Amino acid sequence: MPALCRDCCRPFKSGDDCPRCGSARVLAHPELFDLTVAHLDCDAFYASVEKRDNPALVDRPVIVGHGGGRGVVTTACYVARKFGPRSAMPMFKALELCPQAVVVPPDMAKYKTVSADIRALLLKATPLIEPLSLDEAYLDLSPEHRLVDRPAAVLLARLARAIERQVGITVSVGLSYNKFLAKLASDRDKPRGFAVIGRAEAEQILAALPVKAVHGI
Repeated sequence: MPALCRDCCRPFKSGDDCPRCGSARVLAHPELFDLTVAHLDCDAFYASVEKRDNPALVDRPVIVGHGGGRGVVTTACYVARKFGPRSAMPMFKALELCPQAVVVPPDMAKYKTVSADIRALLLKATPLIEPLSLDEAYLDLSPEHRLVDRPAAVLLARLARAIERQVGITVSVGLSYNKFLAKLASDRDKPRGFAVIGRAEAEQILAALPVKAVHGI
């Protein structure tokens, strides 16, 4: 079965570990090198940027948002999410669930700068990018549009690695044959994930999901 090492970004025919670097972070799928539509989503974007800039926060539950009685959660890191806080939740409720959380006010100017840094990396792979927000975008990596002659899966692994090394945050990737399924896939293996939904299993995957799993509902 076609496989890809997510650490050294080497494609290979099959196997549980990468034959080049020995990594176990291997992605395998029958359609891996045929699919070309991707959704890239930063992991807990605002909170990840704050942790990047303040290493003392790395292992702590961080909530980005404005405090006070009317404040809401903009982003909760994955440590905080274990206790229940979620985006758009009233801040008082989030702090009831996770009183030990560190609340950081949002810095939109900084997040826009980080988003631009990520966009610059994406544009090295394809000019066809459809941003959904500061922290997520669709990419068309079909042969006629990608700027590097490599399968889309390889380019996505390289992009995820470059963003982690050069920008300092992690992303999750979904790869499929249309935007809806690519976005659905990107949420299946968070954080730092890479998931694939091919034509063969799409109907089976969708049949088992609740309606609220559909983007926009």
